[in-house]
Amino acid sequence: MRAAAALLIGMAPILAACKQQMAEQPRYNPLDASNQFADGASARMPIAGTVERNEELAAGPQTIPYPITLALLQHGRQRFEIFCAPCHGLAGDGRGVIARHGFPSPPSYHQDALRQASDRHLYDVITNGYGVMYPYGSRVPPADRWAIVAYIRALQYSRDVPMAQLSDDLKARLQGGAAP
Repeated sequence: MRAAAALLIGMAPILAACKQQMAEQPRYNPLDASNQFADGASARMPIAGTVERNEELAAGPQTIPYPITLALLQHGRQRFEIFCAPCHGLAGDGRGVIARHGFPSPPSYHQDALRQASDRHLYDVITNGYGVMYPYGSRVPPADRWAIVAYIRALQYSRDVPMAQLSDDLKARLQGGAAP
């Protein structure tokens, strides 16, 4: 027991010195002078071609980069129901389960401002969040985000299609005519 105590007492200065040396390593504050470099500055300019950590390396498309197919819309619907519908509602009207339990209601996708928003704006909001909306960039892959945007456009189109763009058969059915 005495030997262990003597060993600890004998090692105390060494242990204290190690801690002190590790805590007080030489370093430079930003813009301090330094004799380590020829220009005398401690701060270094970034190497040519350096990009920020969160910067996208390629310019992203401004519109949905995939053909709008039934498979894309079905995939977008599935992803929308998982990630978006709890707040935005299944119809995209901002009446999701979360909003009915006291959280702020998100805007309806059927309002003019979001109907006129670019596809890229919707994609960026999914990626980075907006207001109280959580960013989903780390949880939803880019292809899925574009599928969600396509599905949102389908939701919007389902409520705001001009009558002139409908087929005669569909116009007749909507106006109470013969069913197919």
